[in-house]
Amino acid sequence: MKIGLTGGIGSGKTTVAHIFETLGIPVYYADDAAKRIMNQDSTLKAALRKAFGENVYIHEQLNRAYLASVVFADSNKLSLLNQLVHPATIADAENWMSQQTAAYSIKEAALLFESDAWKSLDKFIGVAAPEELRISRTMHRDQISREEVLARISKQMDQEEKIGRCDFIVQNDEKSLLIPQVLAIHQQILSMVSK
Repeated sequence: MKIGLTGGIGSGKTTVAHIFETLGIPVYYADDAAKRIMNQDSTLKAALRKAFGENVYIHEQLNRAYLASVVFADSNKLSLLNQLVHPATIADAENWMSQQTAAYSIKEAALLFESDAWKSLDKFIGVAAPEELRISRTMHRDQISREEVLARISKQMDQEEKIGRCDFIVQNDEKSLLIPQVLAIHQQILSMVSK
């Protein structure tokens, strides 16, 4: 079974994914994979240079700060970036998932529903957190301003809509314990797989 794990920026998707990994579930991290692909795929690198200029790479490595400053300031450029990167990442994820032998595998991705990535998955886990907590976590993690975090949030699907599309929900509000929630979902998925 192929499971999608998603949530808005700062919701704690990666933390939840790590808990699944400790249970022996393989996890594909879409953001990490996208960065790897943008650094390794020569066709994609050429397309990114054409779209965003030579500054998008420094010594053949993706200049993430420059790219972020360009795309988060212009929704058309963000859309163009997604059109270039999503198909390559989706194909990479599908290839990776087809090689997994565990009862189920997880694809962790912020933009699961915003891209077509959800179409090849069976069930979805959403990680929800209050917006103020998401903002403070992201400011701390990425060393960016509140305004920059809000700009990124505005480019993502609304949390309620995203969570509404999910089959399972993890509340990551720093009040509810994460591990029991993940264990319960893990058991539910295992029971579905064994049917």
